[in-house]
Amino acid sequence: MTGMLEGKAAVITGGGTGLGAAIARLFAGEGARVVVTGRRLAPLEEVARAVGGLAVAADVADVADVAALMAACDAAFGRLDVLVNNAGLSGPIAAAEVMDIAEWDARFAVNTRGVMLCIKHALPHMKRAGAGAIVNVSSRMALYPKANRSAYAASKAAMHAITESVAQEVGRDGIRVNTLVPGAMPTPMTDGLIAERARTEGRSAEEIIDESYIQPAVLKRWVEVDECARAALYLASDAASAVTGTHLVVDAGRA
Repeated sequence: MTGMLEGKAAVITGGGTGLGAAIARLFAGEGARVVVTGRRLAPLEEVARAVGGLAVAADVADVADVAALMAACDAAFGRLDVLVNNAGLSGPIAAAEVMDIAEWDARFAVNTRGVMLCIKHALPHMKRAGAGAIVNVSSRMALYPKANRSAYAASKAAMHAITESVAQEVGRDGIRVNTLVPGAMPTPMTDGLIAERARTEGRSAEEIIDESYIQPAVLKRWVEVDECARAALYLASDAASAVTGTHLVVDAGRA
C-alpha cells in the first residue's frame, strides 16, 4: 500500500461486480474508506466485507436513494472525497427503426440521469471537505459509436458533456471531474453483450471477441479490469491534481 487515498472516503456506484468491485478493492488498499452501492445488496456486502467498507443498496436513477447514499457515506466516515460513477446498463442491440423506447429510456435513466444525480448530491459534501474528485466511467462506444448501439452510445456520450460542463463549474471549489473511457474488458456486462451479439449475429462468442476486441487492438489483447481500476485510482488521487475536464482512454490501443 502506498496510501494514495489515505484518509479519503469514496462512493463507488456499480460496486458489487466487475470494474466497480476492482476499484473498491484497489481504493481500499490505498487507504480509502469505501462505500459500494448498487441495486443488489448481496454482492455489495461481499465486496464491503472484503475491503472493510460499507454496502448501501441504491438505484442511482432514484433521487431519494441517491441523496440517502451520499448521506450514508458522510454519516459513516464524516466526509465524501471521491465519487466513481461506474453504474451502467449496456445494450440494447437494436436498429433505430425497431428500437424499444422503454429500453432507450432505461439506458439514459442509469447512464446519464444516474450520473447527474450522484454528482448533484455528492457536491455539497465535497465542498464541505474542501476538495474532491469525480470519476465518470464511460465507454469507448461514446467516442466511436457502432451500428445498432445508439442508446448505449448516446447515453455514454452525454456523460462526456456532463464531465466537461461540471468540471468548469466546480474547479474553483477544488473539485476535479474526469471521465475514464475503458475499452472492452472481461466483465459480466461484457459477457452479456457478447452473448447478445452472438445470438443476434449468429456467430460464436470466440469469433466476436477475436474480431471485435483482440485483433483491432495494438496490444492484441483485452484490457484487464485491474488496469482500468488503476486508471481510476490515478484520476481520483492527487497524482492527477492538475487534471480535470478530460477523458482518459484505456483501450489497449484499439483502432
